[in-house]
Amino acid sequence: MGRLGARLAIALLWLLHWLPLPALAALGRGLGALLWRLARSRKRIALRNLALCFPEKSEVEREALARAHFGWMGQSILDRGLLWFAPPERLLRLIQVEGDIHQGAHSDRPVMWLLPHFAGLEWVGPALTLMQTKPAVDVYQHQRNAVFDAQLMRGRGRFGQSAFVSRHEGIRPVLKKIREGYGFVNAPDMDFGLKDSEFVPFFGVQASTLLAPAKMAASLNMVVLPLVVTMLPQGRGYRISCPPPLSAYPSGDALTDARTLNTWLEARIREQPAQYLWVHRRFKTRPAGEPPVY
Repeated sequence: MGRLGARLAIALLWLLHWLPLPALAALGRGLGALLWRLARSRKRIALRNLALCFPEKSEVEREALARAHFGWMGQSILDRGLLWFAPPERLLRLIQVEGDIHQGAHSDRPVMWLLPHFAGLEWVGPALTLMQTKPAVDVYQHQRNAVFDAQLMRGRGRFGQSAFVSRHEGIRPVLKKIREGYGFVNAPDMDFGLKDSEFVPFFGVQASTLLAPAKMAASLNMVVLPLVVTMLPQGRGYRISCPPPLSAYPSGDALTDARTLNTWLEARIREQPAQYLWVHRRFKTRPAGEPPVY
């Protein structure tokens, strides 16, 4: 997508954000159905991931899950218009909180929020800022399109209390913000290669899993608070679950902690399997001697 295409897409999202959420959700499902037909490589990745993670399901069941996933992802794309342009009062009306979203602000220890890659994860930003929790620092990946990248950063930071560090800057700027009192929003459930990672079972499949989150949490004596976003059906809003800190995490053993995190994440995915990010190549890095799975 070129610069003009990105500007037109942003303009379209601005127009669509005026629609009521049920209408936007219906359009999102339609967009997902279109992407199912057009985004063939992502479709193949999603089906392969589901085959690896849910071998007990039939091929028909896994395809139904993948189609539903594309519907949720379609809605999440159109939701960007709300997140970028809707007034804070409207966003707050759409967010339901389960648990204590302020528990990080009450902590006298540094805070790490663990944010798995569910389709609605972008809603955590406005929830944390508009509900006046601790300020948050997040690591982001630059988008290839400069126009879209600039709009994404404006949208994410428009309510203040947020800081963003490029992945290319490394961890030092993040540590500086944590020492200044920021909570760290960490989404570690992706395949980042072999660096500072170990192979840990994820749905029974060896997956390259980061050790850095547990090491950081242990070294800084952080309290680790999970955040799980669920997109509610028929455009009824978004539920942000804020459970208590993960039990015995960090333990001081980063490999044990990686297993704990993957086990916890598997349980959350089984609650809402269609909303997890199956289009990511979670198993692209393989142990020595194993063939590629994609």
